[in-house]
Amino acid sequence: MVSSYGHFTAMQVRNRAVRGLDFHLDRLATATQELYGTGLDGERVLDAIRHALWDDVDASVRVNVFRPDPNPRPADEVSLLVSVRGPGAGPSGPQSLMSVEHQRPVAHVKHVGGFGQGYFGNEARAAGFDEALLVGHGGVISEGSITNIGFADGDSVVWPDAPALHGITMRVIEREMTAAGLPWRHQRVLVADVPSFDGAFVCNSRGIAPVSRLDDLVLPTDAGLVKRVIELFESARWDAL
Repeated sequence: MVSSYGHFTAMQVRNRAVRGLDFHLDRLATATQELYGTGLDGERVLDAIRHALWDDVDASVRVNVFRPDPNPRPADEVSLLVSVRGPGAGPSGPQSLMSVEHQRPVAHVKHVGGFGQGYFGNEARAAGFDEALLVGHGGVISEGSITNIGFADGDSVVWPDAPALHGITMRVIEREMTAAGLPWRHQRVLVADVPSFDGAFVCNSRGIAPVSRLDDLVLPTDAGLVKRVIELFESARWDAL
C-alpha cells in the first residue's frame, strides 16, 4: 500500500528523454534524505523508470517514494512506485490566474496529499481561470497550485521569495538564463506589486506560458524577456534515460 506520507516527482518524457533529469534525481534524493533519513540511488530510479516505460517513447511519468511500513526500522529501504500515462499537453496559450489565500505546508518538498492545491485549483477553474495563485498573509505571492511563477523586471526574472517548491522547469530556466548571461533573483512580491512588472509567466513539467490576467488585472503578454525565457526553455537539452 502506498503511504500518505511520501514525495514524488513528475516529468514529461519525449523520445525516451527528459529535460532536467539531473534535477529530478536530485529532488528525489534530497527529499528522501529529509523525510526518511536515507539515500536514494539515482540508477535505481532510472532503472525503475525504464522498466515502467517498457516500449513507450513519449509519456507522462510520476515517481513516488514511500515506505509502506508506518513503523519502519531506520535501515529499511524506501519503496518506489512509477506510474506511466500518455504524454501531457503543454499550455495552449496565455494563462489566467485567480489569487487565493493558501500556503502549502513544507512547501519546498513535492510531497503527496496536496488537497489544498487541488481544491483551490478546481475553484479557480470553476470561476473561469486556468490556475490558482497561492498568496500568503499580507498578499505575499508564493507559487501557483501546480506551477511556479516568474515576473519580468527589465532584463531580469524575479521569482517570489516565499515558501514554494523549487520546480524542475524553474531550475532548467535558471540554468539556461545563467548560461545565456541573463540575470534572475528572488525577492518578496506582493499582489499589489504585480502591475509594476513588465509581464509574468508560469511554468511546470508540462511547459511554460505567459500570464494574461491575475484576478481583474490584465497583464501584457508580449514582454521581450518572457518571450526570451520561453525560447531558452524550449531550446534546453533533453537528457536520455
